[in-house]
Amino acid sequence: MNAPQDRTDDGGVPVPVTPAGATGGAPAELPPSSPAGRGMFGDQGTGDVSGYGGLVRPQRSIEAASRPYGGYFDEVADALEEAYPAFGEAIEKVVVDRGELTLHIRPERIAEVCQVLRDDLALRFELCSSVSGVDYLGADARRLHAVYQLTSMTYRRQIRLEAAVSVEDPHLPSVTGVYPTADWQEREAYDMFGIVFDGHPGLTRILMPDDWEGHPQRKDYPLGGVPVEYKGAEIPPPDRRRSYQ
Repeated sequence: MNAPQDRTDDGGVPVPVTPAGATGGAPAELPPSSPAGRGMFGDQGTGDVSGYGGLVRPQRSIEAASRPYGGYFDEVADALEEAYPAFGEAIEKVVVDRGELTLHIRPERIAEVCQVLRDDLALRFELCSSVSGVDYLGADARRLHAVYQLTSMTYRRQIRLEAAVSVEDPHLPSVTGVYPTADWQEREAYDMFGIVFDGHPGLTRILMPDDWEGHPQRKDYPLGGVPVEYKGAEIPPPDRRRSYQ
């Protein structure tokens, strides 16, 4: 694609010029934050960035499940309740959705629950394969959720754990002492979402530069970006180019 051209030199040869709004300074010069439900190019909640496809994205509410959960889920819940006396206090709710069992854990209890899930002979969830972040902006007052995928290689079972924290107090215990595989995964969740894992051996950024401002995967983080420089032209970041309304 050719660079923008809107004037010529004395010989009639097109000369590229800098597009309007192409200013440097990212990440120091952050554009205004985007409201909840707004996507790229001014999209308002459908996921259709062009505005012309007619895509509709329904909002689903996921309710707490009641027994029987089905399959091995009841066995896991029973074994955890028996092995962990603080089960009733630590487990906020149990959700069964899309064939997965999710235990919503109070943030301060997450490391304790992981320890029991790993060590109890009836549970044996030896592997934490993933720690990721989710931002439920506009849907949950404690909008930052840490999600843990656990696997029992002994019993060939999988479950999810989820712990929710607020932006004002985004702290929860690190599980690296239980699952060393969580080390870099917690760093990424910290870098991208600003979730602070207390007790982590080296909680520093892993993807963004150390002096980067903000956490790019929060839903109110400005779209922004870094201008791309070509010979004689500079392409501004996406939210400064155009808007499809």
